[in-house]
Amino acid sequence: MKLNRKEIVSRHNPILTKAEPFAPLSIGNGEFGFSVDVTGLQTFYDDYKTPLGTQSNWGWHYTGGRGVYSVKDVAYQSYETYGRQVGYPMKPEDKAEAYHWLRQNPHRLQLGRIGLKLKHRDGSVVRLEELQHVRQELDLWSGIIRSEFTVDGTPVTVTTSCHGEHGAVGIRVQSALLAEDRLQLFVRFPAPDMTHTSWSKAVFPDWGNDERHGTEVAAEASSFVVLQRSMDQDCYGVRWEWSAGKLKRTGAHEFTLHGAEGAERLECTVHFAPEEPEPLTAAEAEESSRAQWPAFWESGGAVDFSGSTDERALELERRVVLSQYLTAIHSGGSLPPQETGLMYNSWFGKFHLEMHWWHAVHFPLWGRTSLLQKSMDWYVSILPLAKQLAASQGYQGARWPKMVGFDGVQSPSPVAPGLIWQQPHPMTMAELIYRAQPERSTLERYAELVFEAADFMVSYAHWNEARKSYDLGPPLIPAQECHHIHEGMNPPYELEYWKYGLEIALRWAERLGRPANPAWAKVAGAMARLPQQDGVYLAHELCPDTFTAKNRDHPSMLGALGMLPGTLVDREVMRRTLHKVNEVWNWDSAWGWDFPMCAMTAARLGERELAVDFLLLNATKNTYLANGHNFQRPGLTVYLPGNGGLLTAVAMMACGWNEGTDRELPGFPQNGRWSVKWEGLQPLL
Repeated sequence: MKLNRKEIVSRHNPILTKAEPFAPLSIGNGEFGFSVDVTGLQTFYDDYKTPLGTQSNWGWHYTGGRGVYSVKDVAYQSYETYGRQVGYPMKPEDKAEAYHWLRQNPHRLQLGRIGLKLKHRDGSVVRLEELQHVRQELDLWSGIIRSEFTVDGTPVTVTTSCHGEHGAVGIRVQSALLAEDRLQLFVRFPAPDMTHTSWSKAVFPDWGNDERHGTEVAAEASSFVVLQRSMDQDCYGVRWEWSAGKLKRTGAHEFTLHGAEGAERLECTVHFAPEEPEPLTAAEAEESSRAQWPAFWESGGAVDFSGSTDERALELERRVVLSQYLTAIHSGGSLPPQETGLMYNSWFGKFHLEMHWWHAVHFPLWGRTSLLQKSMDWYVSILPLAKQLAASQGYQGARWPKMVGFDGVQSPSPVAPGLIWQQPHPMTMAELIYRAQPERSTLERYAELVFEAADFMVSYAHWNEARKSYDLGPPLIPAQECHHIHEGMNPPYELEYWKYGLEIALRWAERLGRPANPAWAKVAGAMARLPQQDGVYLAHELCPDTFTAKNRDHPSMLGALGMLPGTLVDREVMRRTLHKVNEVWNWDSAWGWDFPMCAMTAARLGERELAVDFLLLNATKNTYLANGHNFQRPGLTVYLPGNGGLLTAVAMMACGWNEGTDRELPGFPQNGRWSVKWEGLQPLL
């Protein structure tokens, strides 16, 4: 029986009856995102703990212009690597200015702020706490937000939408305050620079430094204005179109729209674009949104938990529905997303390629492969840079960087350059795409990515003559980042992933009828044994205190079975490891994706109750706010790898994995309290 998708989705529409400063709602289309406060716009910006963002995949900026510094200008540290020195840009040392500039640039732009100017009858400014009768609802089925509140007893209704193909925000305002000129709309633009050396203190835009950017009127008429934004060598356009009203310039980078005399209704569209935006009305933005979102929800997979009696089931369904919506907006575009998506800048607005798996692997599992394909093409564009990075360290093939902007240039960092677990990610994602679309054109589209990545992997692995096996590291920082680069050796997850990635390359060569690099099979067949002690797996070979001093950050050894099939894994050793993690891990130090990772490991081990327990563990970093975002801490109130990981785990727990035989809820308890119906899902690898 086909699931009633609209019913499933709509019962989880976020409905707010007060301001939620940590949980603003958002609209968007994968390339553009816009988040709003309780007024439906960005009126009370300073009162929100989560920055109210207007961001895109095309809007980036370099402070001072492009090429101020290059990676050649930073200090490198050399690490002994089996008889040779390999350099990594790990610390600023005496080249701090270049180090920090490269970390900060390029950064995503906050494109602008759209808000209301609200006044009391005496002319004083309305404060957030003075709003009354607040009700705000995000209709997930249409992607449209309706916000209602009163000011001094006068109702205000704001309807906010985003065009499905353009960076255009459609706005409808209904209130007698318009006729009294006690309600106006404004657009304000911040300075573009990001200069703080701590990303956690650089999340809020700079609303000063007016001289650092330009806002010029390129064209105007009685019902629209076209603005040209400029900053150093970067620029973009904004077109503000309205039904009736009068626009005034009220600041160096601010414009205010007054409603038409006596009118109680105002409609407008603010359209952001890399060049001159095209004319679009609020009605067109709404119509596009009403077409986009039902098509999204009717496609791909769906899960219904409504028949369950477990008290946690409804909350899990809420998280699943909202995570689908949020990842479509923030993780489904043409670039790998930053961890806060298009909400606000984290880690200087850059994205982390080791997180791309968590952001996007769920798309093909939920039957939405096209949303993963959009960002996969970016790897093709940076392949020459990845090959240069490998060659600069004396390796073959292509080495994917960790923390990058749209340009694909590696950022210096005390951790990022030492990570390797992002290396097989594009191979895994390409394999998932092929399984959804098993055509030669798919193989040809991504073959070079797969093969060049594999060539680096065999070049990186070191033959241990004494043990007749291949080692990984040192130097190496495992996915559990609290380890020093000079001591990381043979972490279990990376060992399993190296083997798995090389086996993908072998399959792709066979499918294409091409000769495989003989080293792929040689290295895959002789990886080092997963290190263990006292019957449990260690974080890495040189870490005997894994479950004492190092029981923090990611318990990534579990990823060897869960995220992966675990062909090198002893299942009973992994079972003991899973239970040990459950007993002693410091969950306050974990991250949002660790909980679904543990759930996936439990599911593969047949620990169904434990799988659900992990997925819904009562921990701060496993909190999902009213807007559906995975909260980590103040300053990081949005963490999309948690949302994506949740969707991956639920798909796997519902319909299984490829080497498994159970396709009917293998990860959910069979205790009579869980009734889970699903359709359109695909098994994990």
